[in-house]
Amino acid sequence: MTEYTSDIKTIPYSDKDIFEVLSDLRKLDLVKDKLPADKVKDFTYDQDSCSVNVSPIGNIRFVIVERKPHSEIKFEAEQLPFQLNLTIELKQNTDQQKESTDLALVVNANLNPFLKPMVSKPLQEGLNKMADMLASLPYSELINK
Repeated sequence: MTEYTSDIKTIPYSDKDIFEVLSDLRKLDLVKDKLPADKVKDFTYDQDSCSVNVSPIGNIRFVIVERKPHSEIKFEAEQLPFQLNLTIELKQNTDQQKESTDLALVVNANLNPFLKPMVSKPLQEGLNKMADMLASLPYSELINK
C-alpha cells in the first residue's frame, strides 16, 4: 500500500463539531456546489456513503467503515480497479487560545507499479484540494442540520 497525506489544515472549530458534520454525509449538501463541475459529476450521498463520478477514473463510491468519535472517520472506496482507503484525521489543538482542530486526509492505495506513476500526482493534488474544501466549510451552519 502506498500512503498519501494531505497538507494539514487548521480549522477554527472543535474536533467534536467537525466530527459531527463529517461523520454524517447528509450534512454535506452544501458541498455539492463547491465541486469542480468539469472533473466531478453525479455527486450523491446518504448518511454513510457518497458516490461521485470523477473524470477520467469513473464512478467511485466511498463508504464509512469506522468512526472514532472526534478523531477519525475511515472510508473504503468501491468500484475501483484497486483497493483504496481514506481516513479523515482530526486533532484538537490545546495550545491555542481560540478553539481549533487540525485536519489531515490520509489515503492508502494498493497501486500496481504501472498505475502508480500515473495516479500519484493527481491523487496527491486531489487530496490537498479536498482538504482545502473541508477546511473551508461553514461548520457552524452545518452542525444543527
